[in-house]
Amino acid sequence: MIKILPDNSIDMDVLEIADIVDLEVLQNFQDNFAIGMNLASVTVDKTGTPVTKPSSYTRFCNCFVHESSIGDAGCAKSHHQMGEEAARLGRPYIGTCHAGLIDFAAPILLDGHLLGTVLGGQILDKAPNESVYRSVASTINVDADALVKAANEIDIVPQKNIKAAADVLFIVVNSLIHNGYQRIKLEADCQKLSTNFMQISATLEELSASAVNITHQQEDLNKEITQVATITTEINKILDAIKRIADQTKMLGLNASIEAARAGEAGRGFGVVANEIKNLSDNSKKTAELITKLTSQIQASIASTQENSYTTLETTQQQAEAMECLNASLEEIVTLCDRLIKA
Repeated sequence: MIKILPDNSIDMDVLEIADIVDLEVLQNFQDNFAIGMNLASVTVDKTGTPVTKPSSYTRFCNCFVHESSIGDAGCAKSHHQMGEEAARLGRPYIGTCHAGLIDFAAPILLDGHLLGTVLGGQILDKAPNESVYRSVASTINVDADALVKAANEIDIVPQKNIKAAADVLFIVVNSLIHNGYQRIKLEADCQKLSTNFMQISATLEELSASAVNITHQQEDLNKEITQVATITTEINKILDAIKRIADQTKMLGLNASIEAARAGEAGRGFGVVANEIKNLSDNSKKTAELITKLTSQIQASIASTQENSYTTLETTQQQAEAMECLNASLEEIVTLCDRLIKA
């Protein structure tokens, strides 16, 4: 079972051979290797349970040793002991099994963790000693003559050839395991990248949507600023009209003062009114001029704000477009990660 830990590493305690390598490919290699080297082979997991079918088992083992409950138990014990020794050494271990045949165990190691063992052998490096196999037959309760005959059918292989076969099996199987493990790590990394990119993509979509909203709001603000500018222009027109009226009123006040002076004592009261009208006209004109000055400052501020607003609008539009492009690129990366995972 493949279990990814929080740090994105693979949990080696639950990892199995079948998770890493195609068992059909392993079986095919094991069968061909056993035929080519004239020896038997089988692959077991870390508990000793076979994960492949036996390849080229001898009649000695198949028809006699494993047919005996005592012999079968003895094989299991021998395989376990040899597997432990191979794991301790970190390389193939060659020894003699309980039935007197030469076997070897090649550990399947991954980052120092034992995943299983490739067992091989059922061979001899010299002619069988009849007395040895009669003793074995007695121990496992099988026919002695038949077992001796089966022992004589076993191939004789020099020790150096046995060692070379064990080393080749160790190297090839561990290479298959290592390559499979790298593939799993790549898939895990791609999955994490894909997940991260999807999260980034979702965030960018939100930012892009926000940028679009800001753009719309900025457009609305620009319209409001333009409207304010229009209103201040209208105000200036009204103020101009007020100044004209004030000028006209001043003239009327002057004319009234002149007429009051001509009227003498009778026109004195009228002269006071005329003077007040002239003062009111002056004050109205000054107030209008002050308001005009203020509206001019407002217009200047509006113009500056409007210019900044257009710049901001252009920037937000560019940001929205950039985020859309980036989001499209991230989607392509996510698609690529998915392809790598499925490859």
